[in-house]
Amino acid sequence: MSGPDRASYDTVIIGGAVMGSSLAYWLSENPDHDGTVLVVEPDPTYEKSSTTLSEASIRHQFSEPVNIRLSMFATEFFADFHQNVQVDDEAPGLCFRETGYLFLATDDGMDVLRENHEVQRSCGAEVALLTPGELADRFPYLFVEDLAGASLGLRHEGTLDAYCLMRGFQQRARHNGVEYLTDRVVDLRLAGADDGGRRVTHVELASGDVVSCGRVVNCAGPRGRWIAEMAGLELPVEPRIRAAFVFACREALDGPTLPLTIDTTGVHVRTEPPHYLAGAPPLDDVEVDPDDFAVRHDQWEEVIWPALAHRIPAFERIGVTHSWAGHYAYNTLDHNAVVGPADAVPNFYFCNGFSGHGFQQSAGVGRGLSELITYGEYRTLDLAELGHDRIVRGEPFLEKAII
Repeated sequence: MSGPDRASYDTVIIGGAVMGSSLAYWLSENPDHDGTVLVVEPDPTYEKSSTTLSEASIRHQFSEPVNIRLSMFATEFFADFHQNVQVDDEAPGLCFRETGYLFLATDDGMDVLRENHEVQRSCGAEVALLTPGELADRFPYLFVEDLAGASLGLRHEGTLDAYCLMRGFQQRARHNGVEYLTDRVVDLRLAGADDGGRRVTHVELASGDVVSCGRVVNCAGPRGRWIAEMAGLELPVEPRIRAAFVFACREALDGPTLPLTIDTTGVHVRTEPPHYLAGAPPLDDVEVDPDDFAVRHDQWEEVIWPALAHRIPAFERIGVTHSWAGHYAYNTLDHNAVVGPADAVPNFYFCNGFSGHGFQQSAGVGRGLSELITYGEYRTLDLAELGHDRIVRGEPFLEKAII
């Protein structure tokens, strides 16, 4: 294991998956930022990162404007992805498939769906509310008799290649001079008083190396809480298991492509050519060990398959081809991201707790944090609502549309 090239860096980013690499990309792209950047990542294969194990989807259908606008920016960024990240005209392909999201609701859920719809439309999202009749006409393979309506994303929602998004950020950041180091952060050294004057001065690594820094950014995903604790900071984020089941169906669906459909049971399903992909929060949705990636197979038999067969009768005869499990970095306070500096340690920045929607927000959050670091303020999209101060106050900023 080779050590860092320098003894000191202006910014040390802890975690090199899609969030850490997006921030590294945006810092290195900004001509007004001339600081040195080190990304510390323990696993350069990213085999167990939340990025590579995610279902890699993007939607505009959220309940909070800041989340809607982050995803809207992402779709703009993805449209020019090759130009944005190319090095010598080479860039990974995102393979974006615009299939949409479809939220189903019973009578009990329609008020929330309508409220979210108004917020989404006010932000410029292209979404439509459908009656059961309209839903049946558009997607004849759905059972709709127990539904009161649905919300459908008409444009810019779908799936893409998570690994290629991350690699695109990384290749351009490296080209721009960002250093990536294979190592693990084991502790942070702080100096100063406890009245807001404390600062991180050094990052201690598992290799024994110690790096001086101007600031650190916590992009450690499901392990983010433990990084925060090294600075004496509170972060209500924990790893929650999420399994994905890919299955084949003997009967072709008679109608248009199946969007990522969120059933009233919480089960979601989408097309994954030539098969389909489904998942749901486990019944015992609790914190797990960060090294626990075991698929809960009973979840398929007891929860997911019955819900699928009810909603799409053609899914009565299906078989799982393969499955995997990854982690949500789950914010137990309000299911929303924690972004920005800590008041108690002003040069410690959070980029944590995305609760399953971080992948699609990575481009916008990386841009926002880079502005905050470079200029001391947000200049494009204001992310102040996601700040750590609400955690200190214990005041939730709730995102309702969590899958």
